[in-house]
Amino acid sequence: MNPLVTISIPLYKCVDFLERCLDSVLAQTYSNIEVTLINDNTPDKSVQIAEDFIAEHQLETWKIIHLERNSGLSVVRNKGIDTAKGRYLFFLDSDDTITPDCIMKLVEVGERTGAEMVVSQIECEQFKTGHKHFCMGQLNHLETIFGNAQVFEAFAEGKILSSAVNKLFIVSYLQKEKIYFVPGLFAQDELWTFQLTLKINSVAFQKDITYTYYLHDKSVIHNRDKRNFDNWFTIGRYIDDEYKKETDRARKNLILKYLIHYKSLTLQMNWKAQKNEELWKESYTNYKMLSSLSLRDYLSRDYSSGSKKLNLFNQLPTELGFMVFKWRYER
Repeated sequence: MNPLVTISIPLYKCVDFLERCLDSVLAQTYSNIEVTLINDNTPDKSVQIAEDFIAEHQLETWKIIHLERNSGLSVVRNKGIDTAKGRYLFFLDSDDTITPDCIMKLVEVGERTGAEMVVSQIECEQFKTGHKHFCMGQLNHLETIFGNAQVFEAFAEGKILSSAVNKLFIVSYLQKEKIYFVPGLFAQDELWTFQLTLKINSVAFQKDITYTYYLHDKSVIHNRDKRNFDNWFTIGRYIDDEYKKETDRARKNLILKYLIHYKSLTLQMNWKAQKNEELWKESYTNYKMLSSLSLRDYLSRDYSSGSKKLNLFNQLPTELGFMVFKWRYER
């Protein structure tokens, strides 16, 4: 069996990288592929590049879908879910590439295990220098995980990367469970993966590198500002809402543990991006409005000493919190 795979690629201000990305898709050893290029009203020549590429290679299963107005990556991803005709869906960003055997390897694991999501390795490459390294963690647990409780626990403990790319999803599952991205938010893979793992029942892992994430001057990772920081707080509120709604104690503890580590990580990313004391303090103050450990939690064994320590660092008076953060960050 060679089930159809839909590869969904956003088109928006990607003229410098798009052809390289499309070449990597064209080079796939797996042949039963359709490609949907979602045009988010890009103002540059990205659409023309895509049209020329499709015409030159006579790609009948490749199509461009045009959005009526610029709507952001969340809407683009949702359009990819809704228009996919394949059994599987794979998100690929237009400034990245995949290895020639990427889809073949992921489909083989998906078909063999029946998993609703298949995950493989991502490497990062500096666009200017070509230097490669793991920048999103390495998969050191390669077994298939069955059962939603086990899947969410693996995510909360950082064993499942919070990226939408380089994962193979069963399309019908996403559509049936209405697992969509929240419109109006950007760079929200973290939230979508969190919401996905609250529901999904099986994840399989493929240990090989199948995706290259390129770091360049236009990368989101190098251009974070107050919008990103406010966005992270909004995502934190979604996570907090799930924590407050949850009634199962073990699951509730996992969500809070995840929220504590999420706050700490994004505060570090905030400082690394801007080193702006005022913006950092604003985010820190906002985060103190979200749930945190109680005195009872500190006295229990439900949370590790590491989580308890991070929670304390996140709940200090803002001025003291900033002083402690800088000392810990710069030492």
